[in-house]
Amino acid sequence: MAKPKRRYVCQSCGSVQSRWQGQCPDCSGWNTLVEDSGGVVTPFSARHNLRSGGTAFELVGLDSEVALPERMSTGIREFDRAMGGGIVAGSATLIGGDPGIGKSTLLLQAAARIAERGLDVAYISGEEATDQVRLRARRLGLGSAPVRLAAATSVRDILTTLGEGPPPALVVIDSIQTMHSDLIEGAPGTVSQVRASAGELIRFAKESGAALVLVGHVTKDGSIAGPRVLEHMVDTVLSFEGERSHQYRILRAAKNRFGGTDEIGVFAMGEGGLDEVGNPSALFLTHRGEAVSGAVVFPALEGTRPVLVEIQALTVRLASGATPRRAVVGWDSGRLAMILAVLEARCGLSFSTAEVYLNIAGGYRIVDPAADLAVAAALVSALSERPVPAEAVAFGEVALSGEIRPVAHGGLRLKEAAKLGFERAIVPASLQGEKGGLALTGFKTLRELVEHLLGK
Repeated sequence: MAKPKRRYVCQSCGSVQSRWQGQCPDCSGWNTLVEDSGGVVTPFSARHNLRSGGTAFELVGLDSEVALPERMSTGIREFDRAMGGGIVAGSATLIGGDPGIGKSTLLLQAAARIAERGLDVAYISGEEATDQVRLRARRLGLGSAPVRLAAATSVRDILTTLGEGPPPALVVIDSIQTMHSDLIEGAPGTVSQVRASAGELIRFAKESGAALVLVGHVTKDGSIAGPRVLEHMVDTVLSFEGERSHQYRILRAAKNRFGGTDEIGVFAMGEGGLDEVGNPSALFLTHRGEAVSGAVVFPALEGTRPVLVEIQALTVRLASGATPRRAVVGWDSGRLAMILAVLEARCGLSFSTAEVYLNIAGGYRIVDPAADLAVAAALVSALSERPVPAEAVAFGEVALSGEIRPVAHGGLRLKEAAKLGFERAIVPASLQGEKGGLALTGFKTLRELVEHLLGK
């Protein structure tokens, strides 16, 4: 028989190595490799013939009848939007976010709304005592909500309790990193414990039809802590984003087996908890009384929702010999370096002796490549001190050749801009003309845009 092999699992990223190392080769974390529970893995070559002893199953065609999954509305429209229309019965959802961002507050509000409609809801807290959760519920005005509450960390005890009587419609586990399974060795929060605890809870949800919501901690780089396989085990992964210094919060769907990804729900933290924001564009746009150099409005797209945000740029000329600084908040710094290079190489502008600062107003983060044109316009406006018209929006992708390329869902972006009172749009040349009440000014290359903004 072949000699068994040992394996070591990284506690930060979940990668598996054949030998112990001081530094994980995948995430570069120090002293994070721990020998997996049991420590031995039987090599594939030592296993028996896999084609014998199994049970045959039926294969079905793609044209078979499929019933739409039953959804349970939380009564919070922004939460339901991010989930794709509501929580699916028997599904497993993982929600992660920074400490204190409002994960527990949001789930407590959702659990209370569902319980008030007569559905059975169980809220299991592994981090707080029941009295602490009750106090938060009273602060939120939810003290009388019929939510069943408990403080526990043993998965066996939780499943035994939930198995007594009909299964609840919704089970909230806060958080999965505090859960402990006695089927496997290790402290709560380790890779093996998180994987085993989540597996048992998800199996209960699939067999009973109860909707399961797991709260997950995040690492310092914003990814969900624990094994990466945890995100593959669940049906939906939600990320709760925002800055404590800002009022808004964004619930973003990174994975959804029952709906679209990249949908967002927008909330504002108030005295009574998290309030829905029906018009997020008004939240991220500053007061635009008169045109200011370096400020351009960009219609971003999050899933199917257009959100108008203001891109702000500032350039400061330095004395000869000084090293210029590049600072970016809310956008990719590598993308900014590319736009600056294109403006210098293709348009003849010089930023080599100027410090460049770029900010997305309201603490919003943009990953949409359509922001290239708006960023370029803001940089040219800041450098020349010529304001872009306050009633104009801009979007388009900039290539390294200086060509301005069209982007997806231009109609949705223009429609949202027109609804908020904007009159003009700076767009790729393929959208030239007038559409939806906006006068469109199209450009084929970035040089054309620079000459237009500089009045040449």
